[in-house]
Amino acid sequence: MTTQQRILSLVQLGQFLNTNDTSIDNVLKTIQYQNGWFTPEQTRFCLQQWASAFTEENLSTWIEKYTVAEKRKKIGLVLAGNIPLVGLHDVLCVLLSGHSAHIKLSSQDPTLLPFLLNKLIEIAPEFGQQIIFTERLKDIDAVIATGSNNSARYFDYYFGKYPHIIRKNRNSVALLTGNESAEELSALGEDIFRYYGLGCRNVSKLYVPRNYDFVPFFEAIESYKTVLDNHKYNNNYDYNRTLLLLNNTTHLDNRFLMVVENEALASPMATLHFEYYDFISEAEAKIAAAQNNIQCTVGLLPTYIPFGKTQQPALTDYADGIDTLHFLSTLH
Repeated sequence: MTTQQRILSLVQLGQFLNTNDTSIDNVLKTIQYQNGWFTPEQTRFCLQQWASAFTEENLSTWIEKYTVAEKRKKIGLVLAGNIPLVGLHDVLCVLLSGHSAHIKLSSQDPTLLPFLLNKLIEIAPEFGQQIIFTERLKDIDAVIATGSNNSARYFDYYFGKYPHIIRKNRNSVALLTGNESAEELSALGEDIFRYYGLGCRNVSKLYVPRNYDFVPFFEAIESYKTVLDNHKYNNNYDYNRTLLLLNNTTHLDNRFLMVVENEALASPMATLHFEYYDFISEAEAKIAAAQNNIQCTVGLLPTYIPFGKTQQPALTDYADGIDTLHFLSTLH
């Protein structure tokens, strides 16, 4: 296949995702049964983001500066499953670079990605030669693996001899000044609650000026209280609230989110950490120092991601800032 043929096939896939095809409804019901976090509303949002990305202009602009491999390599992909289709970007990079994707699916997301890729093969059967699902990666030439800090140690042990990208835990943060509008704070709720806060692009910590008033923030995110309709989120909220009460930990609670002063970037489910600063330069310095553990920084500053946009990454927004297509294009 030529690069243009691959692009046009993905454009057709995007058009399919914009339809009301009954097969999409059926797979959404199946995956919700498999994983209670993958509700139809959350998964449809994910599919619509990909459908919007799959335009000829977006795809052509994305890959125009890269060269397609002259010799196809076998790329092992160990995919995460914390949010729907979290591994699709890696798969696309492999396919568009001309290599073959040897995919080890996450047990948390075993159905949605095969559904999409089988549809892609239906559109362009040639992709069938590039897509292999496997339980065990062997006879591969390179590896891209995503997991926790703990699993990353195992990935290093097993795959360290191959050219590789190994990703660990990351979190996202927001820097507030106290001058945000109600609309901006409401949009921040999207960064916090989309996918129930399970993604590395979800904001898990706030940096706020000392004596920050959280009342406008709580008022602005009130519409997100529907997260409690998900019993898994509700159970986590109850559990983590109980721990805070038993430990006499000072916190704020709006009955669906706890806000706790804590220096850690990662926060428990239904909990948001915050840290005070006296000077904004102090907060910027802390964020800069923690860049290796931060996926996104949200805020009003021009260099930060606008409120409400963390879960709408462009094709050029690579996880951990590592250019996957460049990595794949340099394999020999």
